[in-house]
Amino acid sequence: MAVVGGVVLAFEAVVFVLLNLFLGMVVDRQEMSLAGIDPRATTLSAWIAGGVFGLYLLVNAAVLLRAAVTDRPPRGFWRIVLISSAVVHGLLGAFSVGLVGWQAFAVMMVVLALIVWALTWYPAKPAGAGTPERSGDGAGEQGPSAPPAPGAA
Repeated sequence: MAVVGGVVLAFEAVVFVLLNLFLGMVVDRQEMSLAGIDPRATTLSAWIAGGVFGLYLLVNAAVLLRAAVTDRPPRGFWRIVLISSAVVHGLLGAFSVGLVGWQAFAVMMVVLALIVWALTWYPAKPAGAGTPERSGDGAGEQGPSAPPAPGAA
């Protein structure tokens, strides 16, 4: 699921950047102004926002693809980045219902589900997992309840 989520996020990043480039060109060609702001500034803002958000989505895609390749869940900062992406997709889904429609909501919820699935797919490591504890007498290798070796008195 991490691979699918990474590919979907990468595709979403490309679509989002292209959409912002298009919207920026529309604003520039029609010389639209928002509250007296220069149309060129609005165009540039749309392009910068598209680039920054597209980069954010690509970073999330890279984190998911890395998790898939290493077969280990993202930890620390990268896990927080994925959680923030899940929150952003949840909010975008909620806003898209009224602005775009239920189809856009469904797409956002599918992406949200892929991110959450990738975050929860890997089992939590038990507290005792890892290397066995060793003591000076070698008892840690057999465990405390191991029977004595044959012939030992």
